[in-house]
Amino acid sequence: MVDRFSSWLTTDDVASRLKIPPKTLANWASLGKGPRFARIGRHRRYRLEDLIAWEQAMLAQGGGHDPRQIEHRDAA
Repeated sequence: MVDRFSSWLTTDDVASRLKIPPKTLANWASLGKGPRFARIGRHRRYRLEDLIAWEQAMLAQGGGHDPRQIEHRDAA
């Protein structure tokens, strides 16, 4: 059941937290990658608890990198 008091984040909020361009986050969403989100109208919104769970899953997968330290190139 969804907690009606969940904290919802915008694409810009999540991109800032992950230190990636918003376009990268949008690209991940279109590819079915990245954190879980809900569409509210035309906008994607991310629950904080889903974002944290996704971050933990990325750490569990390994790879030796903090996802917030990885440089991402913005598609031109």
